Amino acid sequence: MPTTDLIEDFPLREARRIVKDLQAPNPLVYWADFLASNIIGWSAVAIATFSPLLSVLQIVAVVVATIALYRAVIFIHELSHLKRDSFKLFRFVWNVTCGIPLMVPSFTYAGVHIDHHKPQIYGTHEDGEYLPIGIESPWKLPLYLIISLVPPLVFAFRFIVLTPLSYLHPKLRALVWRHVSSLTVDLAYKRPEATKQNDRTWLLQEWGAFFYGVALLAAVYFGLVPLAFLGVWYAVTVLIFMLNAVRTLVAHAYKNPGDNRMSRAQEFYDSIDVPGNALITPMWAPVGLRFHATHHLFPSMPYHNLGAARRKLIAELADNEPYLRSTRKNLRHALVRLWREAKAAQQAEKQKTTAKEQTV
Repeated sequence: MPTTDLIEDFPLREARRIVKDLQAPNPLVYWADFLASNIIGWSAVAIATFSPLLSVLQIVAVVVATIALYRAVIFIHELSHLKRDSFKLFRFVWNVTCGIPLMVPSFTYAGVHIDHHKPQIYGTHEDGEYLPIGIESPWKLPLYLIISLVPPLVFAFRFIVLTPLSYLHPKLRALVWRHVSSLTVDLAYKRPEATKQNDRTWLLQEWGAFFYGVALLAAVYFGLVPLAFLGVWYAVTVLIFMLNAVRTLVAHAYKNPGDNRMSRAQEFYDSIDVPGNALITPMWAPVGLRFHATHHLFPSMPYHNLGAARRKLIAELADNEPYLRSTRKNLRHALVRLWREAKAAQQAEKQKTTAKEQTV
């Protein structure tokens, strides 16, 4: 973490002035990008479903489906930042054709992510999208990727089985809401009741996911949908979660132990931009998420303007060095640095513990 003096020197007011004309979302960009990604993704799922098992065609189709549907589903991030009563048709279409079929309706992310951007919550124990992995054992990093195998099954079980059961008893209902209704990094996160207000249609989404799941299983049982579809669905969703886990690992430096509240400048220094390659990087960090530090400076800025904002800030800031301090060249650079910093933090902690024991 930069020193206090460097944090105070961050030109936040100047940065806001430079990008003030880039705050308006363009509906045409949203629709064109999402629909193209969604159509390509589900078409590839269909091809993979009817292809011979583990054939080259099926493998290629699964890869295409993963990349395309990952881009489509990550619009859940944009939905959480758009004004609540805007883009109503887009929200509906996204949920019906993407979020619900993948068992991640938009309410699972909306309130959680809004809290992640609140200065009093970011990086603390209340932040469901943050863990201090940058100062813990680096061997936890691969474990974080392995856990990606679990969420698709957990969310399918949550919506198909737990949705109706949870209405049988208030305590079970509260348990389901707190523990299995959120897309988070912290698996121990307890979702507060207040986050329901961040998505007014959450109840419809919840039952929509239930009816979709039940209808799909019935269609498979009666032979209307090939059993192979479930295998392809699971493979694609797991790969999406794994890609997102990789992206999440390099989204922040994760150096706050969780007890300290952070300023907006500190939040920026703890966040990371990975501009990388214009063709490859958007595959694992789609919809503007490769500019994650810039996004944390300007949370309401639409994804399609983040690249332009970054270019303007680099060119027009009187001193762009503080801004560039949160940049990593590429994915490898970001992962290696995260590993090294976590390892160094652990070694420093061991030395501190040893010194304390020797003093005693």
